[in-house]
Amino acid sequence: MVKRFLGTGVVLLALMSGTAAAQDARAVIASAAAAIGVDQLNCVTYTGSGYQGMFGQQFDIREDWPRVELASITRAINYDAGSMSEERVLRQGDNPPRGGGRVPIQGDRRTLAMVAGEFAWNMQGANVSPAPQAVGLRQLDIVRTPHGFLRAARAASDPVLITRWESGATGGLNSTVQRKLNIISFMFGQYRLNGTINDENLVERVQTWIPDPVRGDLNYEVENTRWQDFGPVKLPMNWHQHTDWDDETQEPNYNGGHNTLTFLISDVDVNECGPALTPTDAVRTAAIPQPRAESQKVAEGVFYITGGSHHSVLIEFRDFNLLFEAPQNQARTLAVLAEVRRLVPDKPLRYVVNSHLHFDHLGGIRAAFHEGATVVAHRTSRDFMKQEVLTYAARTLEPDLLSLHPPTEFAEGYQVELVEQKNAITDGDRILELIYVQGNPHAEGMLMGYLPRERILIEADLFTPPAAGAAPPASPPASAMALWDNVQAHGLDPVSVLPLHGRMVPYTDFLTFVAKTE
Repeated sequence: MVKRFLGTGVVLLALMSGTAAAQDARAVIASAAAAIGVDQLNCVTYTGSGYQGMFGQQFDIREDWPRVELASITRAINYDAGSMSEERVLRQGDNPPRGGGRVPIQGDRRTLAMVAGEFAWNMQGANVSPAPQAVGLRQLDIVRTPHGFLRAARAASDPVLITRWESGATGGLNSTVQRKLNIISFMFGQYRLNGTINDENLVERVQTWIPDPVRGDLNYEVENTRWQDFGPVKLPMNWHQHTDWDDETQEPNYNGGHNTLTFLISDVDVNECGPALTPTDAVRTAAIPQPRAESQKVAEGVFYITGGSHHSVLIEFRDFNLLFEAPQNQARTLAVLAEVRRLVPDKPLRYVVNSHLHFDHLGGIRAAFHEGATVVAHRTSRDFMKQEVLTYAARTLEPDLLSLHPPTEFAEGYQVELVEQKNAITDGDRILELIYVQGNPHAEGMLMGYLPRERILIEADLFTPPAAGAAPPASPPASAMALWDNVQAHGLDPVSVLPLHGRMVPYTDFLTFVAKTE
């Protein structure tokens, strides 16, 4: 009886402590909501300008995400309706055109993204493109605003209060400037949100994690500063966003990117809600598209696998298969692997070549690695591949095959084959040359492939063929010129080009594109 009484007492104490914690959290939430006028703000439209960092598109793995000018950003948020429209206008500005993200930007690049409840879509002029895969993140972006965060915190069933002392970015190892901060934490769907509230009851930071095929559970946070009063409502006039951790000062730095969006707000309209966002029937009925893998035989034992925006090349050797590129994500690469097994069912996938470390070309590498393939990449990829990509760390948001069913013997064996300047993979008959593309502005560590017997050149992002019949550019892009320089320097003699975007073309089309002759 004593044990039962004590046990009941422990349970009651735990329940009382939990209730007290929830009450304390709700008191902090209420104070912050009153301070910034959550109940007085139904909707807001604001416009600003700054820069955008192209996530996962850095030139060098040790650099921050490459930046372009954010000439304007306009957000119209209706908190009551759970809707937001966001228009961005990007320009190259004074930023050097290095890295990915379809740079250099010529003129203005305009995007318009919308979400209303459980529906998301994009607009290009009058054209509507359903975007059902974007609903979760766009709703999350509403909740990451200070007023959205506090609304969601009030509605949460189990908000938690954590209090700690922080020196923050203004501190340093020898700083004595520390502030006592309240952190409100709760679940919003699959996402855990952590909001930092200061002694003025302002929401300084909202942090969470989002799933990413390359990085797994990826840090996603926003910092709010320069608060201003708009009647009873307070709004931050500066938005600074991190995607991935701000840890580039920790040596060795092999993944320094984190700054993705910063803008200062110049114009604000409070409670001018405007017309409601109404999804079209096509948007309401759209489903998330499933990946397709379609193949074309381009030479004996060489197959061009397309069906989406990013392509792969299957090369059959005597005793094994090689896949050049595992792009986008696990779903895309699994579709490609299914096509590989259909085309050549009785040979193992021994190698997967990664052209470069941009995340859209790297997102399926874990799936190919799980299949049993050794990853082939440039030597600059080594630390990032081994320490960040090919790991068995838990992925809680979107578990993949490598995290759920880790083939632990791989960790003890052969993971990565590195290319310095030029390597070859051969079975004594077929040869695939792998060549470091020097001097290109798109990505340090870029590899191209060349099949000398078939005279086929395989490349990514350096040359994407224009539409058939389109005039060549007035000035050839620097990336395409770098490709031509390297083909010349290595004495290659291609007849065909297999781009990993676009379509297969004769090499003479490429020569026309760069205004060269053979």
